[in-house]
Amino acid sequence: MALLMEHQFKQLPADKQVETRSFLESVSYLPPFFDCLGSTVFAPIKADLVGNITTIKAVFDSNPSRFKTLQKILEAEKELHGADWPKVGATLALMWLKRGLRFIQVLLQSLVDGEKDENNPDLIRVNCTKAYELALKKYHGWLVQKLFKAAVFAAPYKADFLKALSKGRKVKEEDCLDKIRQFLVNFTAANDAIYEMYTKMNAELEYTV
Repeated sequence: MALLMEHQFKQLPADKQVETRSFLESVSYLPPFFDCLGSTVFAPIKADLVGNITTIKAVFDSNPSRFKTLQKILEAEKELHGADWPKVGATLALMWLKRGLRFIQVLLQSLVDGEKDENNPDLIRVNCTKAYELALKKYHGWLVQKLFKAAVFAAPYKADFLKALSKGRKVKEEDCLDKIRQFLVNFTAANDAIYEMYTKMNAELEYTV
């Protein structure tokens, strides 16, 4: 579980403000997660994650004391861009980033909840499909959806996926799932808080790509 556990997300404060620096540090280790899924069709999500993290980091680095939380970035960009907001800058990058993170979140949660295809219990197709449908599908056009359907069918065996998450080390499935549960606590809270912020600030866009 090295890929996830070495870079835990910080616990959210009571006001649910996500601290930008620690969020970027933790999230920057997540793109290789998509390599663990084995299919090159997941490469665009990985590239998207990397690009969005880079965009947000550039804005943060321009004024770290001003942009201590993600909300501060959104507020500043709203003021700066007026009618073009939220279709620009770090606001748009974070909107797509949180969807990629939701994909990871739902997939891992589905695994630890024991959801599986009774006919193919060793595969993670059910978990990948659920993650895609809940996190990304409605933002994708017909062609991209077809590609992802193919990717899900190429998803690895559960044992191979867990081994890849553990950086090739052989670990007991239950130990691995326990570590995923621990990781999900702060990770889920942070991403849920970002979704909540987008809803409150009316920053969510529904267009498809």
